[in-house]
Amino acid sequence: MKKILAIALALLMVLSLVACNNSNSDNKGDTNQGGGEQSADLAGTYDVTIWAPEAAVELTKQQVADFNSSNELGITFNATVEPVSEAEAAGNVVTDVSAAGDLFFFAQDQLSVIVKAGCLTKLGQGAAATVKELNAEGAVLAAQSGSDLYAYPLTADNGYFMYYDKSVIPEEHIDSLEDILADCEAAGKYFSLETNTSAWYIAAWFFGTGCHSNWDFDEAGNAIALDDDFNSENGIIASKGMLKLLNSPANLSGSSVDAFSNGAAVVVSGTWAYNDALAILGENLGAADLPSFTVDGTSYHLGSYNGCKLLGLKPQEDTKKAAALNQLALYLTNEECQIARFNELAWGPANKNAQADPAVQANPAQAALSAQSPYSVPQPNIPNAWWDIAKVIADDVKAAGNDDAAIKAALDKYIASAQGCVTAPAE
Repeated sequence: MKKILAIALALLMVLSLVACNNSNSDNKGDTNQGGGEQSADLAGTYDVTIWAPEAAVELTKQQVADFNSSNELGITFNATVEPVSEAEAAGNVVTDVSAAGDLFFFAQDQLSVIVKAGCLTKLGQGAAATVKELNAEGAVLAAQSGSDLYAYPLTADNGYFMYYDKSVIPEEHIDSLEDILADCEAAGKYFSLETNTSAWYIAAWFFGTGCHSNWDFDEAGNAIALDDDFNSENGIIASKGMLKLLNSPANLSGSSVDAFSNGAAVVVSGTWAYNDALAILGENLGAADLPSFTVDGTSYHLGSYNGCKLLGLKPQEDTKKAAALNQLALYLTNEECQIARFNELAWGPANKNAQADPAVQANPAQAALSAQSPYSVPQPNIPNAWWDIAKVIADDVKAAGNDDAAIKAALDKYIASAQGCVTAPAE
């Protein structure tokens, strides 16, 4: 679930502005039911394309069929469901919106990119009210740019925690990074955390010591301000904690639970990996919130990002089709469909009622995500370029060693680069 898009995406944005032109319009004729014209006006058959992650393709086909048979508006969709990952969606949409899915799954950090390119349809008042009523606050904020909603929440599980091999790591050690590393080193095993290769995971160290990185965007999706203190005293403490892992022979930079088959005793990943981890470790699989690390006698609990998957609607020339698609989007993100995705794919719901479902509450991965939640930071909209800028922090910190001045210089370098993502607000 990496959050990094191709560098070329930034270049494609300019072309996409032309391709998407007037696309950030409101849904015309929105109703209190969440979008669309009068019910009778929506009756008809519509040919549509939906982009969904490969694992969700068959379930999405079934859910569209269920909508066709159950809706009382006379709507029928001839839907082609194509496998396109959430990580690839934004790049594909802004490259050629005409070839994009009418509805598409995407990760929340891509929202600003797609909004800026003008390739998302803004939710009307009725749809927005429904989304706000039914979904967790963090998921609603994830779908928002400026003061407007541009997408429908699918999940609220895009965060990370710790999977571990209980035959190597005793339960009494899971709260201490130092104890876990000692266990891994003694057993010749790895601690797999994507510190060297992903800004998404690197941020855990800084959030753990109370640092922040907050972006402000204008209505067009431009980053207009950055408030980031990774180069503060707390950032130096975070870097020293990071060095404990970076300098350990147990360090493995990765987030795939396949590492359990190749010598790992710990993998930091998310709910999406639970079924695969269980298949490898079976009864030895443990899941818990991230551990704490100690610097100069003070303990700091590793933080994390938490985020969402979203469902977007591309601009439509036919307002009747757009209204019908909004009805389908509301259906695909309702309580029943979110629970079905949890049951089949282990995706954590954004819908508040679905989150309270007993099966969701009893799932070990969901329980670990919940345990990590108090230490997590809601993932805001972030400029795409930031992910490549921040992912080198660990390499720079390791090169600096335990020298405070050298660490500060490495973090100052990061801040200067990150500030380059900011665009002056339009007057």
